[in-house]
Amino acid sequence: MSQNPRIQNIYRYPVKGLTPEPLASVALSRGRTLPNDRRYAIENGPSGFDPADPKYFPKGYFLMLMRNERLAALRTHFDDDSHLLTIRENGAEAVRGNLETAEGREAVESFFRNYCAKELKGPPKVLSGSDHSFSDVARKVVSIINLASVAALEDIVGQPVDPLRFRGNLYVSGWPAWSEFEKVGRTLVAGTTRLNIVKVTSRCAAIDVDPVTAARDLNLPQEMMRHLGHMDCGIYAEVVADGRISAGDAIVESEPALI
Repeated sequence: MSQNPRIQNIYRYPVKGLTPEPLASVALSRGRTLPNDRRYAIENGPSGFDPADPKYFPKGYFLMLMRNERLAALRTHFDDDSHLLTIRENGAEAVRGNLETAEGREAVESFFRNYCAKELKGPPKVLSGSDHSFSDVARKVVSIINLASVAALEDIVGQPVDPLRFRGNLYVSGWPAWSEFEKVGRTLVAGTTRLNIVKVTSRCAAIDVDPVTAARDLNLPQEMMRHLGHMDCGIYAEVVADGRISAGDAIVESEPALI
């Protein structure tokens, strides 16, 4: 492990597929995601999701960047206290709605009926369920991106690669490229919390989308397979101790994993 690894940035994604929101600091709870991370999703046609009994569904049931790159052109913000989602298109506010009210959800759904009209499989619907997270995996996890691995990808493709393509929660500096894979089964101590690394993150075509321009301008999984023999970038962790982390916090690695 290289010297002085630390959390460089923290992000959450209140609505699956929509704008990442930076956080200076966040409280984490054992067995939970970042607060309000992927709390909502926009259903793309009937999925069978039951808000009263929320369960994991594959991302293909929702609007998401793997297939709906135009989502990246929107700029959205979610306010925790008011539950208000604001969507801006081309610099102007397009809609705002309280995602906990029928009227607010309908306003947002109406926007997506027009904005994604050619890509919809059925009526778009704002979904949520208690403390459910619409993650790409069934476990409640925190996703971690090694910034050195992203820099290594830049060398492979010969152009800048925005780390936000990978939609991680924690962006870490100070690790050698690809060394994150060796941390599965270990524990990271950061701030006043601990995270057990449980899984390597396999990548799909969502990372081909530029998060600023919304252009599908790279084929990163293909380039990764060609040059590295895998399509993995990042790791998933489970929070095993309540605590707070902040951007700039040092990361200490512990082995074996603490439970």
